[in-house]
Amino acid sequence: MTTEQLTNQDHAILTFERQWWKFAGAKETAVLDRFGVTSTRYYQRLNWIIDHPDALATEPLVVRRLLRLRDARTSARTRR
Repeated sequence: MTTEQLTNQDHAILTFERQWWKFAGAKETAVLDRFGVTSTRYYQRLNWIIDHPDALATEPLVVRRLLRLRDARTSARTRR
């Protein structure tokens, strides 16, 4: 684990993940509009964030849900 702290944008990403469905349109478009990054870069950062201990302390429900989703996708890929 890294000693790098969560940034304001990292916290904004967690908030976005908690409520992204409220935004009109596709999630990828909302990510680009809101954060100015591609969906690939967004998900790379999101994966780093959910592995950070401060994220779990800040948004435990969101982080646990995202970890479950990531684990399910990883398991599905390995079963193929």
